[in-house]
Amino acid sequence: MNRHQRRANAKLGRTSGEAPDVADPLLKLGTVLRTQGKFDEAIEAFRQAVRASPSIALNHVYLGALLHERGRFEEAAAAYREAIRLKPDYAEAVSNLGTALCDLGRPDEAVRLQREAIRLKPGLATAHGNLGAALYDLGRLEEAVAAYRQAIRLAPDLDFAHGNLGTALVALGQAAEARAALQRAVALAPRNVKHRRYLGEVAPYGAADPRLAALEKLAQDAARLSVDERIELHFSLGKAYDDIGRHADAFRHWRDGNALKRQRIAYNEAATLGGLDRIRSVFTPDRMRAWHKAGQPSPVPVFIIGMPRSGTTLVEQIIASHPQAFGAGELKCFETAMQGIRPRFGTATSYPEMVAGMIDADFHALGARYLAAIEKLAPGAARIVDKLPSNCRVAGLIHLALPNAAIIHATRDPVDTCLSCFSKVFTDKQAHTYDLAELGRYYRNYQKLMAHWERVLPPGRILTVRYEDVVADLEVEARRIIAYCGLDWDPRCLAFHKTERPIRTASALQVRQPIYASAVGRWRAYAPFLRPLLAELS
Repeated sequence: MNRHQRRANAKLGRTSGEAPDVADPLLKLGTVLRTQGKFDEAIEAFRQAVRASPSIALNHVYLGALLHERGRFEEAAAAYREAIRLKPDYAEAVSNLGTALCDLGRPDEAVRLQREAIRLKPGLATAHGNLGAALYDLGRLEEAVAAYRQAIRLAPDLDFAHGNLGTALVALGQAAEARAALQRAVALAPRNVKHRRYLGEVAPYGAADPRLAALEKLAQDAARLSVDERIELHFSLGKAYDDIGRHADAFRHWRDGNALKRQRIAYNEAATLGGLDRIRSVFTPDRMRAWHKAGQPSPVPVFIIGMPRSGTTLVEQIIASHPQAFGAGELKCFETAMQGIRPRFGTATSYPEMVAGMIDADFHALGARYLAAIEKLAPGAARIVDKLPSNCRVAGLIHLALPNAAIIHATRDPVDTCLSCFSKVFTDKQAHTYDLAELGRYYRNYQKLMAHWERVLPPGRILTVRYEDVVADLEVEARRIIAYCGLDWDPRCLAFHKTERPIRTASALQVRQPIYASAVGRWRAYAPFLRPLLAELS
């Protein structure tokens, strides 16, 4: 499971074709157009309602909710703010603004707004559920669970609260309770395919599984589903068929789900791969030598980088099982620290070009900002693990800002890695994973970037850990990892699956099992279908 992004918006949470119980015919028209998948026309209908009656707060909420649903979070937030300006005690609009800010990566503000919505309307169950989602994004999982349970007490049939409760319980390692919560979400909203997909991640499918029959029945009526719902259905069926060994059927659904998802996102491959080229051009050997003594010398940070689905969570779990280490999960703290020093270079200069203008004080300030952020998470820890795979783009800058930080590059067979990415629908920015050829080209360029870091950073600066080696000999690799982190050996690192801590990634359940080798070479069962990927990787 990836990031926990299911929240409730007022008014537009319906999936039926029934028009809302409002008098404005433009709102009714917009809602019907939305259920028909005509989103641009629906947005225009809601805009017309706003233009016709700009002083009615409800009109702004309808517009904001659909913009929000379409991923246009800044515009949605503006619409919600206007509704609140017109009607300051509009609790639903306040809660919706909180969800938009959470989706914009501002969960602290979201928590404040959800609490304000609850103050205005204590019985508003969706606000309690949305509070849980914001707390989850902040890593405050126990509080998130409490908020979801309160939402359910207020509205026992609130399916999204049961679903989110389930995903939070997965992150806490409470698999049985998570399964029960997700089963309840499915029972309440049987046509909500996302609930079914999350349940499938928690409870693998069997050959005669009635859940598979239910998915297949939904597929027969796919014309009535929105595009987003069809994407969820394809990935759900792909997981089910993969579990029972029907590889051709699994791949067909992954292919179709990825194709639909690819149509829904704006991925500029040339710009993305060009950005990786620019990083290599900025971090030259001469520059790295000139800057190498500038940063903050703390040894506390441990960065795990690489591709998603490459074993990063497993490596983190091994380290986090050490009593002197803390596994913080996928943090955005380094990116935030970079944003903190960026104003000095002007808004037109971004990474990596800003690095060329940095001086010693900037590197030190960057490291200090990052340390201040992570040390709050575990003040007494000797090592704090930041497992954000995409930090591979900034490995050179990490070295300059934090020259004594550990940097671990988790790798796995390239085809296994790419197939695993292709089988997942991501909620974070992984736009390169929805087309096999694009995925192969991205992987090839990621390899070039990592090879560049190996050339320009001091020898041994990055520790490469192969997933297959960990599976083959856990103790040898675990000892190597712990020693690289500058810690004394502790046998608890071998019993990583017993370590209790929140894990908010798709591997949350896998790393709570003893080491297993069944994922090694998984791609071979799908080899006949992977020609575009194999052609690029070769």
